[in-house]
Amino acid sequence: MSLLDKMIVWSLPLVPKPIVRFFSRIYIAGPALQDGVHTVKQLNAKGIMATMDLLGEFTDSPEKAIKAADEYIEILHAIRDEKLDSNVSVKPTHMGLLVDKELCYQNIRRIVAEAQKMNNFVRIDMEDHPTTDATIDMYLRLKEEFGDHVGIVIQAYLRRTIDDINLLIKHKANVRLCKGIYVEPREIAYKDMAIINENYKYNLEKLISNGCYVGIATHDEKLVWHGLSMVDKYNLKPDQYEFQMLLGVDEKLRDILVHSGHRLRVYVPFGTDWYGYSTRRLKENPRMAGYVFKRIFGLGK
Repeated sequence: MSLLDKMIVWSLPLVPKPIVRFFSRIYIAGPALQDGVHTVKQLNAKGIMATMDLLGEFTDSPEKAIKAADEYIEILHAIRDEKLDSNVSVKPTHMGLLVDKELCYQNIRRIVAEAQKMNNFVRIDMEDHPTTDATIDMYLRLKEEFGDHVGIVIQAYLRRTIDDINLLIKHKANVRLCKGIYVEPREIAYKDMAIINENYKYNLEKLISNGCYVGIATHDEKLVWHGLSMVDKYNLKPDQYEFQMLLGVDEKLRDILVHSGHRLRVYVPFGTDWYGYSTRRLKENPRMAGYVFKRIFGLGK
C-alpha cells in the first residue's frame, strides 16, 4: 500500500460529501434506478452484460429489508421492460440476514422467484466471514428450488475456500470467483497476495474442470490470462463462462476481452447509499483509493 493510498483513506472523514460523490461517480451509476438503467444501456450497446446492485447492507430492521426486496422486484421489472441484458446481485445483510435469517431467506426467495418468471438470474453476494455459512446454506436451499436462476460468490482469500468449492461443485454451482475485499483476521484469510492468487487459480480450475459455470471476476491481468488459459485448456464455449469487472475499473482490459469475443459482465451499483458504500469500500481497500485518485486526475493511464 502506497503512502498516497494511506493518506487518501485517512482523510476520508474530513472530505465533504460532494467531493466523495465526485470521486465515486465513475464507479457508481447514480442514486436512482433510472441511473442504473441508463448505465446498463450504455454497456449493452458495447456488447457488455451487467448485474445491477441496489446499494445497501447491514439492514437493521425487518421493514427496511422487506422494502429493499420490493425494490429489487422493481429492478427486475425494469430490466424486462427496458429489454436490458442484465441480472441482479443481492447482499444477504441488505435482505435482513443480521435481523432474522429466515426473513432474509424469504426476501431473497421472493426475488429469485420473480427472476425465474422472467427467465432472469440472481447472484447472492458474499460479505464478511461471519455471514459465509448462512449465505452458502441459503444459496443451496434456493438452488434446490430454482436451479440455474440463482448463483453465489466465493472469495479466494479465505482459508476455507477450497472446502467451500468442494461442496459447491457437487451441486454444479454457478459461482462468481473473486479475490475478496473485506478486512479479515489472519486466521480467517490469507494475507500474502501470491497465495491468494494461487488459491484463485487453483479453485478456478477446480470449478471449470467439474463443469461449473464461473464468473471470472478480476481486474488482475495475470489472473485474466490464467482464466483465458483455462478456457483454452478445457475448450469452453463462449456461453460456458464469463469475465466480470466493476464499473469504471480497467475499461481498457474490459474492452480487449469483449473485442476478443469473450462474454463480460460489469457490476453496476446504484442507490442513495452511495456515500456509505464509497467510504466503506475505500477504507476496506486502500489500494482502490489510490486508483480512484489517479483515474480521476489522469495519473493512472
